[in-house]
Amino acid sequence: MEKYSVVIAASAIKELEAIDRKGDRQRIVRAIQTLAEHPRAPGCEKIAGSEGRYRVRVGSYRIVYSVHDTKHRVDVVKIGHRREVYR
Repeated sequence: MEKYSVVIAASAIKELEAIDRKGDRQRIVRAIQTLAEHPRAPGCEKIAGSEGRYRVRVGSYRIVYSVHDTKHRVDVVKIGHRREVYR
C-alpha cells in the first residue's frame, strides 16, 4: 500500500498546541503519523452527516480528517476534546 501524505490545517495545529498535557499531544501526533500508513485503520469511524470525514479516538480527544484516495492525501481538519470537537 502506498503511503498517504498528511496535511494538517493551521487551525488544527493551533488546537493541538492548546492541549495542556504533553503526553496527550505526543499520542495525538503518533496517531496522525499512523494515518499516513492506514487512513482507515481499525477504530476510525465515518462521521454521520458529513461527506467523507472520519474520526479517530485518542483518549479523550478526537482527530477529524478526510481522505482523498485519488491524491493519496489525508487532511486533518480538527483536533479537540470529545465534548467540543463536533461543534
